[in-house]
Amino acid sequence: MPRTANDYIKEFRDRLGEQEVDFKFREDKILMDIADYVMDTYDSHYAQTKNYQATEIIIDQGHGTGFCMGNILKYAQRYGKKEGHNKADLMKVIHYAMIQLATDHYKEK
Repeated sequence: MPRTANDYIKEFRDRLGEQEVDFKFREDKILMDIADYVMDTYDSHYAQTKNYQATEIIIDQGHGTGFCMGNILKYAQRYGKKEGHNKADLMKVIHYAMIQLATDHYKEK
């Protein structure tokens, strides 16, 4: 039986709890926030209206790298300008980087 997102999140949280690391920059908290942010994107109106997300179509048509890297630049440059130091902009940078990582380095075989 395939693992669900909840299985991965539980494993992730368990692994964080087992670590004896003195995180200097609250990385443990940030990783949890990132996991929550990504999970929430799957509950958003973009994900609920279609079986196939626009990002998947863009990637399937061979434009994924430009799309992801363009969005990373957009949100990185916007940070601190629109709505101040908006945490959501940084979360989008990280999420688009994760999508690019998945496309280039974590493909299903």
